[in-house]
Parts: sequence; structure tokens; C-alpha cells
Amino acid sequence: MYRYLPIRNIHGREVLDSRGNPTVEVEVTVGEGILGRDCFTGRAMVPSGASTGKREAVELRDGEERYRGLGVKKAVEYVNTCLADRVTGENALNQSVIDQLLREEDGTENKSRVGANGILGVSLGTAKAAAKALGIPLYQYIGGIGKKHLPIPMMNILNGGKHAQNTVDFQEFMIMPVKNISFPEHLEMCTRVYHCLRKQLNEKGLSTGVGDEGGFAPDLDDARQVLGQIVEAMETAGYVPGTDMGIALDAAASELYQEQTGRYYFPGESRKKGREIYRDTGEMIQYYEKLIREYPIFSLEDGLSEDDWDGWKKMTEDLGSRIQLVGDDIFVTNPEILREGIQKKCANAVLIKVNQIGTLTETIQAVELAHRNGYDTVISHRSGETEDSFIGDLAVGLGARQIKAGAPCRGERNAKYNQLLRIYEHENAVAMQVFE
Repeated sequence: MYRYLPIRNIHGREVLDSRGNPTVEVEVTVGEGILGRDCFTGRAMVPSGASTGKREAVELRDGEERYRGLGVKKAVEYVNTCLADRVTGENALNQSVIDQLLREEDGTENKSRVGANGILGVSLGTAKAAAKALGIPLYQYIGGIGKKHLPIPMMNILNGGKHAQNTVDFQEFMIMPVKNISFPEHLEMCTRVYHCLRKQLNEKGLSTGVGDEGGFAPDLDDARQVLGQIVEAMETAGYVPGTDMGIALDAAASELYQEQTGRYYFPGESRKKGREIYRDTGEMIQYYEKLIREYPIFSLEDGLSEDDWDGWKKMTEDLGSRIQLVGDDIFVTNPEILREGIQKKCANAVLIKVNQIGTLTETIQAVELAHRNGYDTVISHRSGETEDSFIGDLAVGLGARQIKAGAPCRGERNAKYNQLLRIYEHENAVAMQVFE
């Protein structure tokens, strides 16, 4: 018999994220009995990005004096009123129906009326409560009963761009194991390199202060100098670059692009070199080609602007057979936009961020669409994170190849890695095969 698990209560509140900015937390209570008896509560906290694509679902902020305009009381009020009214009494096991009702209540294409942050809190809280009521792990509730593989960590160990106050223009420099070993062993490899890099930077008199995602944020001349530091740290840790470990970049090129010039401006590199550094689309692709030849780069995210579809197509033609090209700002976890990118043969992988689209159902649709068309998926945190470990379960449940969760030095980042360690222990799973 089909089980009915009604949503009994929804409560939202304003809490703080890892940058000390307000965000939405939602508790969803479900159960077949009287409230408080035979009931289960799922709690979800919503992350927030600093470098955001312009087509992302809208994060509702108050715009008032408190919290420098970043308060989320309006979003919380919508959670506790119209969104709660819309789905209370509905079957929590019908996630797609719940998410559709939430979207209908908002009534806009980009969730701008009541806010994607409130909608997402209700959506994720519902899934957590349902899994708890059924007595199964969240990742299993999301992905079913099939064999689960753990994702490869793409660990951000040096920050730049909008994630740090330094001269490094590219936003993230990440390391990723390329050996077919277990997730705990992958995690240990990454942390070993991270600590070697810390010691190395200290010895060279460079800053070991960290950026939003926990990576170090020294002033360095350009990407080559950063990559050289990372390769040196890998070797010091006892690993062979390109054989044991690779490098992944997030250029966040939309943040570098200037519409007035039609080129990409590198402010940090310009400051360091004492002259203005601009690159057009062709020069950006050539720059990446040179970096790939010189360093063990396995993955490149947002190498070009979110609006440069022709450039993305050319970059995919030139580099797509050699490395993973990940679309973030260009796709914003939106199935419709991703479908357009697949048709145009742009990128070969997609970054998945739940708050870019605003519901669990649409997130799952984006991942399934990517996998059906041979695109790899990378589940990602945001720079403004919380202690919620949801994306660890999401990555395992949906069979994502990789996960971005930041450096191993901040609690909100380690919460994701620690959850993956628990899942590994629970499943006794073998880490997923490295991509070739």
C-alpha cells in the first residue's frame, strides 16, 4: 500500500552562514501521528554564493539597514506563511509534487517573488524529514538502493578572485587525486598536500591566511606561480603530479570579463607586472592550452564568460578531449539551460549547486540530464556555507563523479568531508573510478 507521510509543520528562521551573513534555515516536520508523536523533523540550511551567475535563481534579501541589507526576514516570513500553507498536509514522499507546489506559489521563472533561498530550505528539509521517517540514510533516499560510489574530492587549497583579498585572479586552485583508491585515502592525500603547502608558504614568507573556502590566499604574480607552488607541495608530500594527483582550476571568468572592452581583465596580474593585462577569448583559450601543457591540469571550470557561448564551443572543440571542462555560471544547475549547452556542444561537465536552481527535484533533473548525455557532474558547495552536510549525501545519492567542498580547515567544509567518511563506513564502498 502506498504510504502517506503528511507534512505537519514548517518553521523557518534566520541564522548565520560561514561569512557571518544571514541565511535561511527551515525545519520540516512530517508524520502520520499527532504532532510530537511519531513525527520526524528535517532541518536544512541554505548556502549562498559570492561569485554568482546572472541566471541563478534569486536569493531574497531584505535590503534594510540591519545586516548591511543582507537580512533574510522576508524570505523566512514567506517560509512560515505562504510556502507552509501551500504544502502543509501534502505527502512528503512526493518530493516532485512538493517542489512543484513551491514553484507555483512563487509563480516566477527565477523564484524572485518569495525567494529561492526559502523555497530551497523547504525542499531540502522535506527530503531530510522523509528519509528520517523511513529510517534510511539521506543519500539512499535520494538515490535508491543501488550500489553507491563516493565522489573524488576536488579540494580548494589556494583561493583568489572574489574568494580572497589577494592578487590571484583565478578563483580556485584545487587538487584532486587520480589514483583508484578509497575516499578516505583520497581525503588523506589532499590534506597532506594542504599542510605541505602551508609549511612551504610560511618558509617563503608568504601569507597563510585563508579565503572564504579555506584555501590559502597569498599574493602571487600569476596562475603559473600558483601552479608551481602547488606542484612543489605535491612533490614534497611524496606524490607524483599527474600520476598520483592532478590540479583543477576554477577561473570564474565571468568575473574577469568586461563588456565594454569585450575582453578579460586580470587586475591582480596587472598590479604585479606593472602593466594592464587583457586577454580576448582566443587568447584565453591559448593561455589555458599553455597551462595544460606545463602543469598537470585535469579540470577547468568557467574558463570563459557565462555569455560567451561561441567561445565555449570553440574551447570545448580545442580542449574538451584533453581535460574536463566544467560549466558553472553558464548552466547554473538549470536543466533547460544545460539542455541548450548540450545541443551546442559546450563543456563536457556541469557544476551542481542546489541553491542555483532552488529545489531538489530540479537539481536531480539537471544531474540526470547531464549523465544521459555523457556529461560528468561535480557537486559543489558555495563560498557562504553552513554546517549542513547535505551535499555529501547528494553527491553519493546521485552518483556524481566529484565533489567540491573546500579546504580541510573550516568546520563548514569539513562537515561535508566527515559526512562522506560516515557514508563510506556505512556502505563499505569503493571510491569511484578516476575519470580518464
